[in-house]
Amino acid sequence: MSVSSDNAEDLVVLGRFTSPYGIKGWIKVYSYTDPMENILNYSSWQVECDGRLTSVKLEAGKRHGKGLIAKLAGVNTPEEARLWNGREIKVHSSELPALETGEYYWSQLENLLVYTESGVLLGRVSHLMETGANDVLVVKGTAESIDRQQRLIPWLPDQVVKEVDLDSGRMRVDWDPDF
Repeated sequence: MSVSSDNAEDLVVLGRFTSPYGIKGWIKVYSYTDPMENILNYSSWQVECDGRLTSVKLEAGKRHGKGLIAKLAGVNTPEEARLWNGREIKVHSSELPALETGEYYWSQLENLLVYTESGVLLGRVSHLMETGANDVLVVKGTAESIDRQQRLIPWLPDQVVKEVDLDSGRMRVDWDPDF
């Protein structure tokens, strides 16, 4: 493990450690990637420890039951693995695969300001959720928005989401503020 001074703003959260597995230092991993195994494609993870960014080398990883387990370099006991519980697994955004035009990583959509087609500010994207039918933007009202209400807006490009402008930090949606 090595301490890194890389810019934390360049990092994207791909998952988190949950609990030790077995007696040889393996740890359970909750992955935000789709499919979940994609998190194992990154051999070096960035993890915040005591306020500092640490580079962690993935020795091995595999699917286990409904989840994943990983073996980190230098972690050889359940006690050592337990020290990682709850920590987020991050990678540099430059390591992510390139996207097609009109595709976005969830992390790119978070914090965008959301406006209706008539220019009404609904709030800021807090996070996204998966549902059975489609993903949903969780938009929380801000001091400048029409109200402080939280809105759940379906991620339906061209139908509901009309425009995403990452450069200006804005999104335009076809959505009634009363919903």
